[in-house]
Amino acid sequence: MADTSKVEEPGRRDFLYIATGAFGALGVGVGAWPLIDQMNPDASVKALASIEVDISSVGEGESITVNWRGKPVFVRHRTAAEIKLSVETPLEDLVDPEEDAARAEKPEWLVMVGVCTHLGCIPLGEAGKYNGWFCPCHNSTYDTAGRIRSGPAPKNLEIPKYTFISDTVIKIG
Repeated sequence: MADTSKVEEPGRRDFLYIATGAFGALGVGVGAWPLIDQMNPDASVKALASIEVDISSVGEGESITVNWRGKPVFVRHRTAAEIKLSVETPLEDLVDPEEDAARAEKPEWLVMVGVCTHLGCIPLGEAGKYNGWFCPCHNSTYDTAGRIRSGPAPKNLEIPKYTFISDTVIKIG
């Protein structure tokens, strides 16, 4: 049987191994930090993370296009007829079924990213069979709620995160 009563105390050499390893790990971390940090977005990109849009001048039945994160965002002040038509559309008629209430925080205001979900083109407003948006590149047609109705696009136009700061200002992002 081995004698277990003797426990060897750590010596100077053990301390040097641990100190050298710790110092080396710290050096690698300090050296890698600038490489990792440079991958963060710069100040101009962070500034575009959210924008405030004044909608006070947008009349009923009109749309504006704003730039957010390098993409067009359509803000439409929908008419009562457009809202009624959108609400009454049967979900089984839609390629990507989604209720109108899920797409518009306030029914009269529709906010969506203006990029076709097929190949990234920019659809034309108040066009197409459903008088919503029409992408002329491959004939994708969206209704007045930005839902795909015909064509090769697989999804509805994207709804960005937005909130109403007041009755006349929307914060997107």
